[in-house]
Amino acid sequence: MKLFDSHCHLDDHLYDNDQKDVISKANAAGVSNMMVVGVTRKSSIKAVTLAEKFSGLFASVGIHPHDAKDCNTNVLDKLEKLSESPKVKAWGEIGLDFNRMFSSKVVQEKWFIKQIERAVSLDLPIIFHERDSKGRFLEILKANTSGDVNGVVHCFSGNRSELLAYLSMGLYIGITGIITIKGRGAALRKLVPEIPDKRLLIETDAPYLTPAPEKNHFRRNEPAFVKSVLLKLAETRGDNKEELSSIIFDNTCRLYNISSL
Repeated sequence: MKLFDSHCHLDDHLYDNDQKDVISKANAAGVSNMMVVGVTRKSSIKAVTLAEKFSGLFASVGIHPHDAKDCNTNVLDKLEKLSESPKVKAWGEIGLDFNRMFSSKVVQEKWFIKQIERAVSLDLPIIFHERDSKGRFLEILKANTSGDVNGVVHCFSGNRSELLAYLSMGLYIGITGIITIKGRGAALRKLVPEIPDKRLLIETDAPYLTPAPEKNHFRRNEPAFVKSVLLKLAETRGDNKEELSSIIFDNTCRLYNISSL
Protein backbone atom coordinates (compact mmCIF):
# COMPACT_ATOMS: atom_id res chain seq x y z
CA MET A 1 0.00 0.00 0.00
CA LYS A 2 1.10 3.55 -0.78
CA LEU A 3 0.01 5.93 1.98
CA PHE A 4 -0.11 9.72 2.43
CA ASP A 5 -0.54 11.15 5.92
CA SER A 6 -2.62 14.17 4.96
CA HIS A 7 -2.25 15.96 8.31
CA CYS A 8 0.52 15.75 10.90
CA HIS A 9 2.57 18.11 13.07
CA LEU A 10 6.15 16.93 12.66
CA ASP A 11 7.21 20.45 13.62
CA ASP A 12 6.13 19.68 17.20
CA HIS A 13 8.89 19.73 19.82
CA LEU A 14 8.16 16.06 20.60
CA TYR A 15 10.02 15.17 17.38
CA ASP A 16 12.98 17.49 17.87
CA ASN A 17 15.34 14.65 18.80
CA ASP A 18 14.31 12.06 16.20
CA GLN A 19 12.61 13.72 13.22
CA LYS A 20 14.71 11.83 10.70
CA ASP A 21 14.03 8.48 12.37
CA VAL A 22 10.28 9.17 12.53
CA ILE A 23 10.22 9.95 8.81
CA SER A 24 12.26 6.82 8.01
CA LYS A 25 9.91 4.72 10.13
CA ALA A 26 6.94 6.15 8.24
CA ASN A 27 8.57 5.40 4.89
CA ALA A 28 9.23 1.81 6.00
CA ALA A 29 5.50 1.48 6.83
CA GLY A 30 4.56 2.58 3.30
CA VAL A 31 3.88 6.22 4.15
CA SER A 32 5.72 7.92 1.31
CA ASN A 33 4.30 11.40 1.85
CA MET A 34 3.27 13.64 4.73
CA MET A 35 1.60 17.05 5.00
CA VAL A 36 3.14 19.03 7.88
CA VAL A 37 0.46 21.46 9.02
CA GLY A 38 1.15 24.94 10.40
CA VAL A 39 -0.90 26.31 13.31
CA THR A 40 1.02 29.48 14.21
CA ARG A 41 3.51 31.71 12.42
CA LYS A 42 6.39 29.95 14.19
CA SER A 43 5.12 26.44 13.45
CA SER A 44 4.38 27.37 9.84
CA ILE A 45 7.98 28.48 9.39
CA LYS A 46 9.18 25.22 10.91
CA ALA A 47 6.77 23.18 8.76
CA VAL A 48 8.05 24.80 5.56
CA THR A 49 11.66 24.32 6.65
CA LEU A 50 11.03 20.61 7.25
CA ALA A 51 9.24 20.18 3.92
CA GLU A 52 12.12 21.81 2.09
CA LYS A 53 14.63 19.61 3.91
CA PHE A 54 13.01 16.18 3.49
CA SER A 55 11.80 14.50 0.32
CA GLY A 56 8.17 13.43 0.50
CA LEU A 57 7.16 16.17 2.93
CA PHE A 58 4.88 19.09 2.12
CA ALA A 59 3.68 21.99 4.26
CA SER A 60 0.74 24.25 4.98
CA VAL A 61 0.71 27.66 6.64
CA GLY A 62 -2.00 29.08 8.84
CA ILE A 63 -3.21 30.22 12.25
CA HIS A 64 -5.21 27.76 14.35
CA PRO A 65 -8.35 29.12 16.07
CA HIS A 66 -6.67 28.60 19.44
CA ASP A 67 -4.04 31.14 18.38
CA ALA A 68 -6.34 33.61 16.62
CA LYS A 69 -5.73 36.11 19.42
CA ASP A 70 -2.14 36.43 18.18
CA CYS A 71 -3.10 36.92 14.54
CA ASN A 72 -2.94 40.21 12.65
CA THR A 73 -2.51 41.43 9.09
CA ASN A 74 1.27 41.46 9.41
CA VAL A 75 1.25 37.78 10.43
CA LEU A 76 -0.91 36.89 7.44
CA ASP A 77 1.43 38.83 5.16
CA LYS A 78 4.35 36.78 6.47
CA LEU A 79 2.43 33.53 5.96
CA GLU A 80 1.59 34.59 2.43
CA LYS A 81 5.29 35.17 1.78
CA LEU A 82 6.05 31.71 3.20
CA SER A 83 3.48 30.20 0.84
CA GLU A 84 5.70 31.12 -2.11
CA SER A 85 7.74 27.99 -1.35
CA PRO A 86 6.93 25.25 -3.88
CA LYS A 87 6.57 22.87 -0.93
CA VAL A 88 3.59 24.81 0.47
CA LYS A 89 0.45 23.14 -0.85
CA ALA A 90 -2.32 24.39 1.48
CA TRP A 91 -3.48 27.07 3.90
CA GLY A 92 -4.45 25.92 7.36
CA GLU A 93 -5.17 24.70 9.92
CA ILE A 94 -7.88 27.33 10.32
CA GLY A 95 -11.44 27.42 11.59
CA LEU A 96 -13.43 27.65 14.81
CA ASP A 97 -12.99 25.93 18.17
CA PHE A 98 -15.63 26.90 20.70
CA ASN A 99 -14.65 24.10 23.08
CA ARG A 100 -11.53 25.33 24.83
CA MET A 101 -11.93 29.00 23.93
CA PHE A 102 -8.25 29.96 23.96
CA SER A 103 -9.34 32.86 21.71
CA SER A 104 -12.71 34.61 21.86
CA LYS A 105 -15.47 33.79 19.38
CA VAL A 106 -15.30 37.26 17.84
CA VAL A 107 -11.54 37.02 17.31
CA GLN A 108 -11.72 33.48 15.96
CA GLU A 109 -14.40 34.41 13.45
CA LYS A 110 -12.59 37.54 12.27
CA TRP A 111 -9.34 35.75 11.48
CA PHE A 112 -11.08 32.68 10.12
CA ILE A 113 -12.74 34.86 7.50
CA LYS A 114 -9.54 36.77 6.77
CA GLN A 115 -7.65 33.52 6.24
CA ILE A 116 -10.31 32.11 3.94
CA GLU A 117 -9.86 35.25 1.84
CA ARG A 118 -6.09 34.80 1.72
CA ALA A 119 -6.31 31.15 0.75
CA VAL A 120 -8.83 31.85 -2.00
CA SER A 121 -6.73 34.71 -3.37
CA LEU A 122 -3.69 32.39 -3.49
CA ASP A 123 -5.71 29.50 -4.94
CA LEU A 124 -4.61 27.23 -2.10
CA PRO A 125 -6.79 24.45 -0.67
CA ILE A 126 -7.82 24.96 2.95
CA ILE A 127 -7.35 22.66 5.93
CA PHE A 128 -10.31 23.27 8.24
CA HIS A 129 -10.67 22.79 12.01
CA GLU A 130 -14.14 22.71 13.57
CA ARG A 131 -15.16 21.92 17.12
CA ASP A 132 -18.40 22.74 18.93
CA SER A 133 -19.25 25.74 16.73
CA LYS A 134 -22.95 24.75 16.66
CA GLY A 135 -23.39 25.58 12.98
CA ARG A 136 -21.40 28.81 12.96
CA PHE A 137 -18.53 27.20 11.03
CA LEU A 138 -20.87 26.28 8.19
CA GLU A 139 -22.53 29.70 8.25
CA ILE A 140 -19.18 31.42 7.79
CA LEU A 141 -18.11 29.02 5.05
CA LYS A 142 -21.31 29.54 3.09
CA ALA A 143 -21.17 33.31 3.49
CA ASN A 144 -17.53 33.65 2.48
CA THR A 145 -17.16 31.20 -0.40
CA SER A 146 -18.81 30.89 -3.77
CA GLY A 147 -20.27 27.44 -3.12
CA ASP A 148 -17.81 24.65 -3.76
CA VAL A 149 -14.87 24.82 -1.37
CA ASN A 150 -11.44 23.38 -2.12
CA GLY A 151 -10.47 21.93 1.22
CA VAL A 152 -10.68 19.22 3.85
CA VAL A 153 -12.49 19.04 7.18
CA HIS A 154 -9.62 17.80 9.31
CA CYS A 155 -10.35 15.17 11.98
CA PHE A 156 -14.04 14.91 11.17
CA SER A 157 -16.10 14.07 14.26
CA GLY A 158 -19.42 15.71 13.44
CA ASN A 159 -22.92 14.40 12.92
CA ARG A 160 -24.64 13.17 9.76
CA SER A 161 -26.20 16.53 8.82
CA GLU A 162 -22.82 18.23 9.12
CA LEU A 163 -21.20 15.51 7.04
CA LEU A 164 -23.77 15.88 4.27
CA ALA A 165 -23.36 19.66 4.33
CA TYR A 166 -19.59 19.37 3.96
CA LEU A 167 -19.94 16.91 1.11
CA SER A 168 -22.46 19.14 -0.66
CA MET A 169 -19.84 21.91 -0.62
CA GLY A 170 -17.27 19.65 -2.28
CA LEU A 171 -15.10 19.21 0.81
CA TYR A 172 -12.91 16.22 1.57
CA ILE A 173 -13.29 14.46 4.92
CA GLY A 174 -10.21 13.68 7.02
CA ILE A 175 -10.36 10.49 9.10
CA THR A 176 -8.03 10.09 12.08
CA GLY A 177 -7.21 7.37 14.58
CA ILE A 178 -10.49 8.09 16.36
CA ILE A 179 -12.07 5.55 14.01
CA THR A 180 -10.00 2.82 15.67
CA ILE A 181 -11.13 3.60 19.23
CA LYS A 182 -13.91 1.31 20.47
CA GLY A 183 -16.08 3.80 22.33
CA ARG A 184 -15.05 7.19 21.02
CA GLY A 185 -15.07 6.06 17.40
CA ALA A 186 -18.46 4.34 17.36
CA ALA A 187 -20.40 7.27 15.86
CA LEU A 188 -17.70 7.86 13.25
CA ARG A 189 -17.71 4.22 12.20
CA LYS A 190 -21.45 4.46 11.51
CA LEU A 191 -20.95 7.47 9.24
CA VAL A 192 -17.89 6.61 7.16
CA PRO A 193 -19.76 4.24 4.81
CA GLU A 194 -21.74 7.31 3.67
CA ILE A 195 -18.64 9.18 2.53
CA PRO A 196 -17.91 8.76 -1.22
CA ASP A 197 -14.51 7.12 -1.65
CA LYS A 198 -13.37 10.07 -3.77
CA ARG A 199 -13.84 12.37 -0.76
CA LEU A 200 -11.87 10.40 1.84
CA LEU A 201 -8.50 11.31 3.32
CA ILE A 202 -6.58 9.63 6.15
CA GLU A 203 -4.47 11.44 8.71
CA THR A 204 -2.74 11.00 12.03
CA ASP A 205 -2.80 14.53 13.49
CA ALA A 206 0.44 13.31 15.05
CA PRO A 207 1.60 13.66 17.78
CA TYR A 208 -2.06 13.56 18.87
CA LEU A 209 -4.84 10.94 18.48
CA THR A 210 -2.73 7.80 18.43
CA PRO A 211 -4.77 4.98 16.85
CA ALA A 212 -5.27 1.47 18.13
CA PRO A 213 -3.42 -0.80 18.46
CA GLU A 214 -0.45 1.59 18.71
CA LYS A 215 -2.06 3.61 21.51
CA ASN A 216 -1.57 0.61 23.79
CA HIS A 217 2.20 0.91 23.37
CA PHE A 218 3.01 4.53 22.41
CA ARG A 219 1.90 7.87 23.85
CA ARG A 220 3.19 9.84 20.85
CA ASN A 221 1.44 9.38 17.53
CA GLU A 222 3.54 9.17 14.36
CA PRO A 223 2.86 9.29 10.60
CA ALA A 224 3.73 5.56 10.37
CA PHE A 225 0.56 4.81 12.31
CA VAL A 226 -1.70 6.20 9.58
CA LYS A 227 -1.69 2.65 8.21
CA SER A 228 -3.86 1.58 11.16
CA VAL A 229 -6.36 4.30 10.22
CA LEU A 230 -6.51 3.01 6.66
CA LEU A 231 -6.95 -0.60 7.75
CA LYS A 232 -9.82 0.21 10.13
CA LEU A 233 -11.45 2.47 7.55
CA ALA A 234 -11.34 -0.29 4.92
CA GLU A 235 -12.69 -2.83 7.39
CA THR A 236 -15.53 -0.53 8.47
CA ARG A 237 -16.56 0.24 4.91
CA GLY A 238 -16.05 -3.30 3.62
CA ASP A 239 -13.51 -2.06 1.07
CA ASN A 240 -10.42 -3.74 -0.29
CA LYS A 241 -7.54 -2.16 1.63
CA GLU A 242 -5.16 -1.92 -1.33
CA GLU A 243 -7.77 -0.37 -3.59
CA LEU A 244 -8.90 2.08 -0.92
CA SER A 245 -5.33 3.12 -0.13
CA SER A 246 -4.74 3.91 -3.81
CA ILE A 247 -7.94 5.95 -4.06
CA ILE A 248 -7.13 7.92 -0.92
CA PHE A 249 -3.55 8.56 -2.03
CA ASP A 250 -4.88 9.98 -5.31
CA ASN A 251 -7.47 12.04 -3.41
CA THR A 252 -4.76 13.62 -1.29
CA CYS A 253 -2.61 14.48 -4.27
CA ARG A 254 -5.62 15.95 -6.05
CA LEU A 255 -6.62 18.13 -3.09
CA TYR A 256 -3.09 19.43 -2.56
CA ASN A 257 -2.39 19.77 -6.29
CA ILE A 258 0.60 17.47 -6.12
CA SER A 259 1.64 15.64 -9.28
CA SER A 260 4.25 13.07 -10.30
CA LEU A 261 4.58 11.20 -7.01
